[in-house]
Amino acid sequence: MKRLLVLAVILSGSAFAADQSTKPIDGWISDSQCGAMHTGSGAACVKKCIGNGAKPVFVDDAKKQVWAIDNPDAVTGHYGHHVAVQGTVNAADKTVHISSVTMLKDQGKSDDMGGMSH
Repeated sequence: MKRLLVLAVILSGSAFAADQSTKPIDGWISDSQCGAMHTGSGAACVKKCIGNGAKPVFVDDAKKQVWAIDNPDAVTGHYGHHVAVQGTVNAADKTVHISSVTMLKDQGKSDDMGGMSH
């Protein structure tokens, strides 16, 4: 019986770790001020907001959920870009630790501020 319990604990720990890793997910690098407001059309705004102290965030394509990036240096140079990211998510904190970033071909319609003025 103890062996079954130990095996169950080991397997549940493995399942939890597997839930934390992500396959590449498509989305946008945005900023904590604007979030998903103008993904695909506001690269200039994203760059300006981050330059003014906002934090980079990841907005997934599927649900338009905003995820805080716990290692923001991983996305330097990708502000406002449509990317595929791979990393480890923490669903409880809505954070992601990005291990790789790949640019996607579609970079949106324009590099304007998406109708926003900051």
